[in-house]
Amino acid sequence: MIADKQIDSFVHGGNVHAWARESAGELADILDYSANINPLGLADSVRNAIIQSVGQVVHYPDVEAALLKAAISSHYHVDVARITAGNGAVELLYVLTHTLRPKRVLIPAPAFSEYERAARAVGAAIEYAYLVPADDFTINVEELGSRLNGVDMVFIGNPNNPTGTLVTVSQIERLLSVARQTGTIVVVDESFMDFIIGDQDYTCRPLLTQYDNLVIIHSLTKFYAIPGLRLGFALTHPGLAAKLHAAKDPWNVNLLAQTAGVAALADTEYQIKSRETVKVEKNRFYTSLKALPGLKPFVPAVNYILIDISPSGWAAPQLRQVLAAQSILIRDCSNYPGLSTSYVRVAVKLNEQNKILLQWLEQVLR
Repeated sequence: MIADKQIDSFVHGGNVHAWARESAGELADILDYSANINPLGLADSVRNAIIQSVGQVVHYPDVEAALLKAAISSHYHVDVARITAGNGAVELLYVLTHTLRPKRVLIPAPAFSEYERAARAVGAAIEYAYLVPADDFTINVEELGSRLNGVDMVFIGNPNNPTGTLVTVSQIERLLSVARQTGTIVVVDESFMDFIIGDQDYTCRPLLTQYDNLVIIHSLTKFYAIPGLRLGFALTHPGLAAKLHAAKDPWNVNLLAQTAGVAALADTEYQIKSRETVKVEKNRFYTSLKALPGLKPFVPAVNYILIDISPSGWAAPQLRQVLAAQSILIRDCSNYPGLSTSYVRVAVKLNEQNKILLQWLEQVLR
């Protein structure tokens, strides 16, 4: 279905500064469930690397981000020539659309709103493939493939945000094969892939050498809890990587972000602990949410949970407002195409924090 209107508001989670201004509260008082950030927080290794590098901010950052790219190459087993470093994944979405200038874009809905916004920024027409709640919002890759004629670019979040659903690499390869025939670029957003234990069944990285029409977008801010620094990368064929590099701001990744990225990718202990923690806490949190009256959470694949609150009689904006009064922020999903005021999203945090949200939900929904 062609989008009959664009998203009216590109509201995102994690807008803690607006809450602090409006409530005169302190950031330290907030339990922010609206942003899907690693519950372990900033790694000590990254904190120390940033502190030790502060004195270097008197210099410009490396235009090539050479050390960062080398770290990405080693960690994800990709050729450096395929890597474009970015000021967060969102910057790379915009650089990509401004470089390739797609005229028609296909997006499963609901999905991360910046796919649409980046496409509209270059005048692209948007077509939605609406996902079905009864199917747990599973992305139907075969349906997408049948709709690629005349489509210049298709976006897939894997895992998808806000639904948390996953698509296997074999399914995406079938889509890539069809897309190659139709001349369609397939953009796979793997920004939450780092949370998956054993991602070999899902990541598209091994397909990069086989499909020049594949673009992988990857954020480092979620898994490594550095959204305030902004850091991500794109993986493409080398020719497109060169074009993206030429199109972006030459100093787009600041010195501290580059330093943080290198340190983060080297911290194997933090990576293992993060995945194990999220695995345990997401299952425990899901089970507890499911037990509350009026809530229908969807099974999470990573560190966030989509919830249908319609049985409770509450609407997302009202529930968000009530919880915000208690310094608890959740994501009202009513501005996502394909969703409504019946849906909210919550991040997975540590058990003691999750208990606080659960207690307030139990009180509110009683």
